[in-house]
Amino acid sequence: QVQLVESGGGWVQPGGSLRLSCAASGRTFGGYAMGWFRQAPGKEREFVTAITWSADNTYYTDSVKGRFTISRDYTKNTLYLQMNSLKPEDTAVYYCAAYSSVYYYKGVPPSYWGQGTQVTVSS
Repeated sequence: QVQLVESGGGWVQPGGSLRLSCAASGRTFGGYAMGWFRQAPGKEREFVTAITWSADNTYYTDSVKGRFTISRDYTKNTLYLQMNSLKPEDTAVYYCAAYSSVYYYKGVPPSYWGQGTQVTVSS
C-alpha cells in the first residue's frame, strides 16, 4: 500500500503560481511512476502530468505544457507540481497518484490516489 497526502493548494490570481506537494508513505516510494490528475466542477477527472520512477521521462497534457513542471525528491519521498501562469480554467481539485509500475503508460489508471487539494484561480 502507498499513502499519498497532497498539500499546497489555495487561491491565486490569474498569472500567478502555486506549488503542490504530495508526500508518499508506505511501500518503497522509488518503485512507482507518479502523476497528477485534476477534476473541475461538473467535469470528469483528467490526466495532467506524470513522471517515471527514474524521472528520466515526464508527460504533460497539452493544456499545461510550458506552464507546469512535475518533479520528485527521493530523499523526502515527495512529488511536486510547480504551476506557473495559472489560468481560471486550471481551477480544480488536484490529485496525486501512484502507478504500480516504474513506467507511465497512457490510459493505464493509477493504483493509488491522494485525497486531493483545491486550486482556485480567479480575480
